[in-house]
Amino acid sequence: MTEGEKALPGIDPRTPSVARMYDYYLGGKDNFASDREAAEKIIKLFPNARDFARDNRGFLKKAVRLLAESGITQFIDIGTGLPTQENVHEVAIAAAPDARVVYVDNDPIVLVHARALLADSSRTIVVEGDLRDPKAILEHPRVRGHLDLDKPFAVILCAIVHFVDDDDEAASIVSYLRGAMVPGGALVLSHGYKGRVAADAVAQAEEIYTRTRGTLKLRDHDTIAEYFTGLDMVEPGLTYVQAWRPDFEVSVDPSRPGALVGVGLVPRT
Repeated sequence: MTEGEKALPGIDPRTPSVARMYDYYLGGKDNFASDREAAEKIIKLFPNARDFARDNRGFLKKAVRLLAESGITQFIDIGTGLPTQENVHEVAIAAAPDARVVYVDNDPIVLVHARALLADSSRTIVVEGDLRDPKAILEHPRVRGHLDLDKPFAVILCAIVHFVDDDDEAASIVSYLRGAMVPGGALVLSHGYKGRVAADAVAQAEEIYTRTRGTLKLRDHDTIAEYFTGLDMVEPGLTYVQAWRPDFEVSVDPSRPGALVGVGLVPRT
């Protein structure tokens, strides 16, 4: 999407968007000049930003495939972002043909693209919702009509919780979603990790993201680990995104910023 193209009603192409910046990191075309400018500033601060985006998508696909093959056939992907290759519903349905998926986002462009992609799909729906109101998401009539939340389902929070800058609020959101899952359910989460990066670089990145009408809060290992409280971690546990069931041997520098990821299962009684 170029700057000369017409934006959707209510969208200011001069204001960067978290979803469209992420699309740019992945090499997509659904972004404006403002998104590319902001994303390039992040890349200058963190040269591995594109790698993070690609690795995060790889983790998401592997986690969804693993859960679907293990018998979880219901997925709620909150903060889904713009469609790309091998989306959650495609991976899930390939592994479990009876899988059902709910995409949740509040970005108008994401909603338009996702609904167009899924116009002919009966097993996947898109609803407008905000991570900051998890109760409204789970009580949404279309979500309730599409999924049976009394049976195991997976909640996907990939690269989304770090846009809630208040630590207590972020913990409360994840706790609510975790508490709503029945035994056998799963939490799939990836979160920006600050490593031992210079504080001024983190501050600059956070300032850039404030221009998206959002926030960015990189967190440490212990804080992210608390999101999985009470869950049984799938091997290899909470780890760097590149090191979660890699297809080949990888080396990780824990001093660099990046992402920590994990899959936790609600214990069966």
